[in-house]
Amino acid sequence: MSVFLVSQLTIHDREEYAKYESQFMEIFNQFAGKLLSVDDNPTVLSGEWKASRSVIAEFPNKKSLMAWLMSEDYQRISKHREAASTALSIIANDLAALQND
Repeated sequence: MSVFLVSQLTIHDREEYAKYESQFMEIFNQFAGKLLSVDDNPTVLSGEWKASRSVIAEFPNKKSLMAWLMSEDYQRISKHREAASTALSIIANDLAALQND
């Protein structure tokens, strides 16, 4: 079952973040991920949105998402993201997972 990585990011150092972005897709693509949305101006429907970017990514399963996240290559570039931004991230299950419970 698919899982989704949903993130809210506030980027405070674009130059440092660019180091992360320049290598991101090459690594991401190795883990069967699909980038569904990257939005620097999401439309807020309710509540207070404090982040400057939203990201939604899909993976075939939690195992592939975690393999990407913990991979040596991703860990190497994630230091740039961590230095340049703050993030809130969750893993959300595909609706089909709820229907099978």
